[in-house]
Amino acid sequence: MNNFAFRRTTTVADTIALMEPTAANRVIAGGTNLVDLLKYVVTEADLLVDINGIESMRTVNQLDQGGVRIGALLTNAQTAYHPMIETKYPLLSKAILAGASAQIRNMATNGGNLLQRTRCYYFYDPNAPCNKRTPGSGCSAVNGYNRIHAILGHSEQCIAVFPSDMCVALAALDATVNVVGPQGNRTIPFKDFHRLPGDTPHLDNNLLHGELITGIDLPKQGFGDYYSYLKLRDRSSYSFALVAVASAFTIEDGLIRDARIALGGVAHKPWRIREAEQFLIDKIPDRKYVETAAQMVTDGAVAFAHNKFKIDLAQRAIVRNCLMALNPKTQRPGAKPSL
Repeated sequence: MNNFAFRRTTTVADTIALMEPTAANRVIAGGTNLVDLLKYVVTEADLLVDINGIESMRTVNQLDQGGVRIGALLTNAQTAYHPMIETKYPLLSKAILAGASAQIRNMATNGGNLLQRTRCYYFYDPNAPCNKRTPGSGCSAVNGYNRIHAILGHSEQCIAVFPSDMCVALAALDATVNVVGPQGNRTIPFKDFHRLPGDTPHLDNNLLHGELITGIDLPKQGFGDYYSYLKLRDRSSYSFALVAVASAFTIEDGLIRDARIALGGVAHKPWRIREAEQFLIDKIPDRKYVETAAQMVTDGAVAFAHNKFKIDLAQRAIVRNCLMALNPKTQRPGAKPSL
């Protein structure tokens, strides 16, 4: 870990003022990922700015249009257990509680969750070439041990996956990210917040240097009746997803009127294919249609030496999770999808 200066701030304006364009100044809140990155010398800091004193970013507020804004400094646990989130956005609550451990959820913040970096073995190994850590050095995972790596949206430069569970649900819900920077306020649709690797795998998202996430807006539609979150992993807890699926539906008159399917653990960002969701509109909740949608979501998937199983696993997970969402009674312990 390199030597760095440390400052505390209590306002957004003071924080932005400390984010010098040419300096490696970093914001820290929960620190559940950043501290690891500093310890492993994956990243360095000239100045760490502790923003935990900004109370305005710790709230949950209803919006005029019927949605909800969750503050960037709320912890994952505070968000998951907030009555408004549990009632109106249960998909988000379930996804958050599927991530990490209780101890980490008590520390990790919503803003930090969006900014966490990949858990690729080679990214954390300073002796291994990694284009995400050192652009132009190569991707060790392509020809290395790549069991947990991407099957969708990858490039020759990087096949790492984004590890968040919370963000899979936010992608399905069509959330919006609020940021403040030297140029003022702006909002970023969640689908545009994270990036695919392309030729710039070192850029995980479209947040500009010096910008600060202040909150996340959830739309009015919360899918409180027909939803499910499924996380498949090597261990039953405290493990990152091999494949995760967030599914949500609106059912009216026995037909699907709105459909959301988002995948985690398979790409450099939460993965959604709108055409697959559109295919399900005005269909009856039937397995055959869900199976077709699952194939559409994973169309174009390309695996590597050790993760070929993830393509079939992803398709099966989509079908299973969608059927559970369409028939909530099947989510009881021991129940099986009946469609």
